[in-house]
Amino acid sequence: MGIIIGADVVPTNSNLDLFAAGNAEDLIGLELKGLLSSADYRIFNLEVPLTDNETPIEKWGPNLTAPTRTIHGYQAMGIDLLTLANNHIMDQGAQGYRSTIKTLDAAGIAHVGAGDDLAEASKPYQFCFSGKTVGVYACAEHEFSIATESSCGANPFDPLWSLDHVEQLKKCCDYVIVLYHGGKEHYRYPSPGLQKVCRRLVDKGANLVICQHSHCIGCEEKYKDGTIVYGQGNFLFDDEDNEFWRTSLLIEITEDWTISYHPIVKVNNCVRLADEKQEKEIMDAFALRTEEIQDPKVVEEKYAGFANTMLSDYLTAFAGKRTLVERVLNRISHGRYTRLRVKKKYEKKDLLRLCNYIECEAHRELIDSGIEKSSRGEHDF
Repeated sequence: MGIIIGADVVPTNSNLDLFAAGNAEDLIGLELKGLLSSADYRIFNLEVPLTDNETPIEKWGPNLTAPTRTIHGYQAMGIDLLTLANNHIMDQGAQGYRSTIKTLDAAGIAHVGAGDDLAEASKPYQFCFSGKTVGVYACAEHEFSIATESSCGANPFDPLWSLDHVEQLKKCCDYVIVLYHGGKEHYRYPSPGLQKVCRRLVDKGANLVICQHSHCIGCEEKYKDGTIVYGQGNFLFDDEDNEFWRTSLLIEITEDWTISYHPIVKVNNCVRLADEKQEKEIMDAFALRTEEIQDPKVVEEKYAGFANTMLSDYLTAFAGKRTLVERVLNRISHGRYTRLRVKKKYEKKDLLRLCNYIECEAHRELIDSGIEKSSRGEHDF
């Protein structure tokens, strides 16, 4: 039939037992199970370490974990390859990563996008399909999961190296898939920067670039000889229930190398293939956004508007800890207090200074290094 690519598969408390029992019929339904079974190859994203010991790292955001017995659910879905290049694979530290690798290897499920060090993490994965060699390269934006030259973790996107990796992979493969774990959560359009990165990946040889991580369906761009998908939503991740998390896309590469989509919907703690009405609604919205981003001005304008809605949150975070009184006032005012506080605190010159610190490579590297070491107790400022 083809290659099926899905996004995040994360067991949660609501369906751990279904995963542990390998109950694919309840988890994904008979129709969806049949679709996966008919595929020649299945690729998904493992957005959680599989471990029976909790050793959470210090980070901003949730520390995900799932017991090793949930591997039976992945096996029951017939998954062939799991990508590990994401912002959660190191949530339980090195032991969680090693437990995950051991569990996948024992289950006979291949993996890509993470390793014992940076060199191993950046290695692609290859397999044969329809008489041709397919290469898979997986990378992630920099959060708390990234491998270094001497420590395990996810393969980071680094324009100084990742573009070369894709170019080299294309030399030995007929078809190259890049799974890029990045973009802003709950935003259905590409940022100008993300669009530039994805287009450059195509320039270097990628035939299909899929941006995962946004937890929502985005849009598609045909660029030169490649296809870019800016967000496909989760596959099976029962963590939130909102307009973003309720729908997603499976991406299929057919034997003639065309791209098609299979919409799916969240049903309580499980997922199902969309019915005819749901499919039309999902694909019509996807097509509309796809049409919109053909105009570069729309990409800029949509992102500028989104950035404006997010700015007060970022500036509040930069301002440091809020008092109890401030938190109460903000809750009572439904966020208006924070916005007013930020406007009063930051004058134009303050915003320009922050802009310089963030945009300038030297400042940004220095800030990042200082904060990282201070957060680990290595520096006292």
